[in-house]
Amino acid sequence: MDDSLRLDGLDRRIVARLERNARSSFATIGAEVGLSAPAVKRRVDRLVESGVITGFHAALDPRALGHGVEVFVELYCSGRTSAVEIARIVSRHTEVQEAYTVTGDANALLRVRTTDTAHLERTLENLRSEPAVLQTKSSVVLSRLIPPAE
Repeated sequence: MDDSLRLDGLDRRIVARLERNARSSFATIGAEVGLSAPAVKRRVDRLVESGVITGFHAALDPRALGHGVEVFVELYCSGRTSAVEIARIVSRHTEVQEAYTVTGDANALLRVRTTDTAHLERTLENLRSEPAVLQTKSSVVLSRLIPPAE
């Protein structure tokens, strides 16, 4: 993203609207922010080109897809395992939905989705079988207190 890009109030309102519903038409957004559909499109195109908007996606209900178990996993690696290597490791495991390097004792924090606890156990075993992984610590999500932004 170009650090010199300045978002004005209209840009921020357009982005907020797209965060709520990325399928909103330019005409609908324009009506809400006081611009024509072509003007909204130009601004959105500029926001995409500049890297402010990095993509559009569908928000899915993981439970509807059969992935009802959500777990946060602390990943502990050997030596000076780089972030690039950790990314390579976790990208081989489709159950890993998100991965972050973190401060503290763990090298990374993963958000994992599985169908059930047996699937979770296999996933953890598979992660621990990676040569650079020393151990994992897991916390199973019981309930979500604040829903993710849609």
